[in-house]
Amino acid sequence: MGERKTILIIDDDPDVLEAMRLPLEANGYAVAVAMSGEGGLAKVLECEPDLILLDIMMFTPTEGFHVAHKLRSDDPNSPYAKYRHVPILIVTAIHQVTALRFHFEGDEGLLPADEFIEKPIDPAALIEKVGRFLNADSGGPVDSA
Repeated sequence: MGERKTILIIDDDPDVLEAMRLPLEANGYAVAVAMSGEGGLAKVLECEPDLILLDIMMFTPTEGFHVAHKLRSDDPNSPYAKYRHVPILIVTAIHQVTALRFHFEGDEGLLPADEFIEKPIDPAALIEKVGRFLNADSGGPVDSA
């Protein structure tokens, strides 16, 4: 089996962090966590993740938007330039608490992300979506289902 893939979870809710961390670790992933956008950006540089799970509404209602835009910046001098192609999965309850609706086709400029995962977290759906992004080019963790 190849090297363990690292997933960074950026979310300000400790219960949500645990709800994602536990099934990911149980499926063989290394998990790093950050509880704010700024903390998440610092953690990207520290742990060099293979995938990022990002909340939108943290200390501000749009904090996750700003993080996603910094990570996907076209600026070659950005400290995050080498992470520009790391998949970002948005994990959010934004559809439940606001009237905002996003669709991947055409919303890339507004929210540069690869996929959405709705809260509350369904562990099986989380593992399936993460696996789709991380296991395509490697043996990846074995699905215990």
